[in-house]
Amino acid sequence: MSEPTPYENEAEAAAEADAAAGERVRRLMASPSYRQADEDKAFLLRPEMCGVRLQLDFWKTEEILQRRGIAHTVVVYGSTRLIEPQAAKRQLEAAERTLAGEPSNADRARAVGIAKRLLDTSRYYPIAREFGRLVGSRRATRGLPQLAVVTGGGPGIMEAANRGAFESGAPSIGLNISLPREQHPNPYISPDLCFKLHYFAIRKLHLLERAKAAVFFPGGFGTCDELFEVLTLLQTGKIAALPVVLVGESYWRRAIDFEFFVDEGMIAPTDAALLTFAESADAIWQAISAWYDSNEPASDRGEG
Repeated sequence: MSEPTPYENEAEAAAEADAAAGERVRRLMASPSYRQADEDKAFLLRPEMCGVRLQLDFWKTEEILQRRGIAHTVVVYGSTRLIEPQAAKRQLEAAERTLAGEPSNADRARAVGIAKRLLDTSRYYPIAREFGRLVGSRRATRGLPQLAVVTGGGPGIMEAANRGAFESGAPSIGLNISLPREQHPNPYISPDLCFKLHYFAIRKLHLLERAKAAVFFPGGFGTCDELFEVLTLLQTGKIAALPVVLVGESYWRRAIDFEFFVDEGMIAPTDAALLTFAESADAIWQAISAWYDSNEPASDRGEG
């Protein structure tokens, strides 16, 4: 057998060199440093990139709302636990059956008491639903522009308000938030207006950014957090004045003693006057309309 020619030795060496080079290129392209920044999830999730993530969280929602022409909203807050009356009734019946199996169990008796109260407050679900329908079916006037319903996108009162808007054929906006226990969006949000945000701060901003009115149904920590934030922003003039309507005066009067704040000198009487109470969907809308009628510039009323 003849010896390889110098040319054949060089060709074989070149092929081996090319194979090694190709493998090195593949390793380079698999390196995290080569990954394009906007496709590098590990990089984007680094603590140093928080500012970028805040911008992305804000701008995705903002761009879609702008493109859809959503300029003015009414934001509806309230508990996730205020469900439809029939569902609340079923929960009470289940709690009573559980108690019947062990009548002396204090925890089960307490659960029945809570279920009874939730059945009573479930009357707010149809009120929120009807209010969403009223907002969705109402047309702009000189004093008050066309409004879209926006909620936190979850169940309970949020679902009810979105449902009413959805049933009227109007835009129905839901601003969901990522939580350790996943919150699923309610089914009555417009598909192209259903958002999921990471940061509570950005969610709060979007809830209020276009708001012409804020409506609060009975709720817990989350609802009260939003209520006090709205009142603080109004008190300090950080947002434009808008009507704040609390639905269910007996609930709110017991939950928060606003007069106590005034008597203790912690807020001014004018601060307490930022609130209006209502008991029905029509009364909520009338309170909003009356606020805008009373705050309409004199030039718009033909005065001066």
